[in-house]
Amino acid sequence: MQKTSFSIESALSNLNISELNPMQQASLEADKTASNLVLLADTGSGKTLSFLLPIAQKLHRQSTHTQAMIIAPSRELALQIEQVFKKMGTGFKITCCYGGHLRETEENNLKQAPALVVGTPGRLADHIRRGNINTANIETLVLDEFDKSLEQGFEEEMSFIIGSLPALKKRILTSATEAVEIPTFVGLQDPVEINFLTGEKAAMLEVQYLKSGDRDKSETLFNLICALGNRSTIIFCNQREFVENVSAFLKDKGITNVFYHGAMEQRDRDSALCKFRNGSSNVLVTTDLAARGLDIPNIRYIIHYQLPDTQETYTHRNGRTARMEASGTAILILAPQEYLPAYITPAPKEITLPETVELPQKPVWTTFFIAAGKKDKVNKVDIVGFLTNKGKLKKEDIGLIEVKDFFSFVAIRKSKASTTLHLVQNEKIKNKKVKIDVAK
Repeated sequence: MQKTSFSIESALSNLNISELNPMQQASLEADKTASNLVLLADTGSGKTLSFLLPIAQKLHRQSTHTQAMIIAPSRELALQIEQVFKKMGTGFKITCCYGGHLRETEENNLKQAPALVVGTPGRLADHIRRGNINTANIETLVLDEFDKSLEQGFEEEMSFIIGSLPALKKRILTSATEAVEIPTFVGLQDPVEINFLTGEKAAMLEVQYLKSGDRDKSETLFNLICALGNRSTIIFCNQREFVENVSAFLKDKGITNVFYHGAMEQRDRDSALCKFRNGSSNVLVTTDLAARGLDIPNIRYIIHYQLPDTQETYTHRNGRTARMEASGTAILILAPQEYLPAYITPAPKEITLPETVELPQKPVWTTFFIAAGKKDKVNKVDIVGFLTNKGKLKKEDIGLIEVKDFFSFVAIRKSKASTTLHLVQNEKIKNKKVKIDVAK
């Protein structure tokens, strides 16, 4: 069977990457001879590309079957992998499957078998049971962030999926955590391990801590955000209820923010992350769900509002900032009865806040929700044309656009939002009238 004429150079060019890093080069080299590969590398080091490139090299252009599968612990990570693969411009079809996404849509996407399927364990197992994914020709399996999948209790689904892959020849496991026991159902025999874990904080990461005078640290948090100014900030909490409480408190104090956790509906999760990415909100309050897999560049501050449970959690949270040569700062807030965890070395610097603080400037962007997406044949060019023609906007008044299957989000300069919304209310996109409103 004819193989693809896939070019790594072309894929890197499409991704605006000049060259592979040492970890990615080592992975490509090891992949040539190893049947089983365990890749250990820090969060943000480029592991996704280290397994997508060798997969793309092996895919057969003329095959009408699914040839590779990637299992990810969260829908956000699965979507990010799909995005990277599409940007590579391989010409191969990829389908992403995850809970919270319409199963019917995925079933339609799977009718013409994709070369590569990526998804969360529960949804992939469901499709296999229903016969929507033909596993007979899948030769390569990637378990991305496999330790996280095990933490979240996906063993049963993962065992079922792996047991449903009769033609499996290659297994690639990735993790940012060392010394995780690999279950026997994975079938990993004599794996080659590539270990690029440094165990060190990012070179551009500064760690600080702040003492709170009260057991309830919310006022300290508010004052800290005011002192930091209008910069991109993620606030980590340990439980979902704290996330919503902290978000509501900050909102009442005049801090524009969005919150994000695993119990939210998919559209609400998409909306929150989009607002944070496009600058409609510079503050994201979240659980450790956001510590991995989210592709959000230029995050300046990480605030550990509640102290991380483990060193691994601490490392993954901090991995959201100081990426790609950018600097970043992680700040731990300590209540009177709390102490810095012993694993934080060297000792971070203590900071104090000014006696008086001012509210940060409000974001200059707001986000519109448009009830049309890829399945309605609507793309970014359509949305820009619609907003410039019907909404009378200049291109500089339109920010980041994200098009999902059935809806889209677009950043609009806040000063123009009200007028634009009025102008477009009764207009049509692609000859179809759709709901357009400020995203909730």
